[in-house]
Amino acid sequence: MSAMGRSSSPQFEARRDRLPTLYEVLARKTKPPVDLFSFYIYMRDQQRSVDYLDFWLDVSQHTSLCRHYVSELRRSILVETPELEKTGSKRSSYILDQMGEVNDPAGPSTDLTSDEKVKDQNLSAFLRQENGNSNHSPQSSLGSQQSAMRASGDRPFPSGDRLPRPSFMSRISPTRTDSGNSPRRVVARADIRASAEKILYTYLLPGSEREVMLPHGIVQEITREIEEEGRDDPEVFDTAKDYTFQAMERDAFPGFLRAKALGNLVPPSLFLRVVFGLIALTAALWVGFALIFLDAPKRTRAWEILPFTIGVYLLSSHQYRLDPILALVGLSEYTFFNFQRIEEPYVRNLLNRRALMVLLVTIAVGVAVICLFIFVPGHHL
Repeated sequence: MSAMGRSSSPQFEARRDRLPTLYEVLARKTKPPVDLFSFYIYMRDQQRSVDYLDFWLDVSQHTSLCRHYVSELRRSILVETPELEKTGSKRSSYILDQMGEVNDPAGPSTDLTSDEKVKDQNLSAFLRQENGNSNHSPQSSLGSQQSAMRASGDRPFPSGDRLPRPSFMSRISPTRTDSGNSPRRVVARADIRASAEKILYTYLLPGSEREVMLPHGIVQEITREIEEEGRDDPEVFDTAKDYTFQAMERDAFPGFLRAKALGNLVPPSLFLRVVFGLIALTAALWVGFALIFLDAPKRTRAWEILPFTIGVYLLSSHQYRLDPILALVGLSEYTFFNFQRIEEPYVRNLLNRRALMVLLVTIAVGVAVICLFIFVPGHHL
């Protein structure tokens, strides 16, 4: 991956002349069919590893929750007690003051800029200091986790498929309270703890509901820090988040780009196309040979154009995983017979060029086969 793609704070181009990176997809800087929604559907239906993406998104949402909590706390402190801005303030107030405006980088923590690393360290330091040395039993952790899961409504569908949850498709949309100086969305300290426990009990513990396969040492370290040390700051999940990002970047993202940037069909459609294509081509060959051995006139043999064209077109679409007509009208299939507009400019141009190439191949093969069966001399048996 290029340096621009792996930079934590890249300058996203308004019109890319390249394929997007995983960082840009997760940061919601891309458009269909290579956006986060399409990547989620691909991970669920084709890669069969959507739990990794859900884990990464839940950890990112946990980080955003922590940042929102600290930002609003800093804002309320500065509004209510402006004298804390002076030198000699408490250490926690100083950390809040030094934190500044926090953002939400979508890449791995190893690729953060030095300024972002300092902000993240300050954020985690403040949350650890605020949390103190309070004891937290595993029993209360499990109770909080179960309550959080009931509140979130996170349940798999009866069929086993999971639709993208709204929190993954859009950022938090806070609602303003009556007071103009009140935080737009109140986040309690217990919400952060419940969020960390929910991630631990949902994805990390052995035998959990949606366990992701991480190195044993990483899981042990996170469990110890949450259950024994009582931590819930974002740094707890940094190692696991980075591991998951690299696994998706290495194992899933290249296939996603091949499926969505070089094609516009999903596996069920490809299967139907190869089946019906073979049927049409077999019928065309059978009729073609029958008309030859019946010494039928050429105007009668011309009807072979129809089954040969259909068969060659469907088989070419299966071979290139691309329906050229759909691509030229700007449509891409994200689930079986459900389509979305192709809005990413570079992907649109790339698919248009491939569609023209597939059409040329289809026409060339079709014309050659049709001419062979129409103009070959007939022989009545």
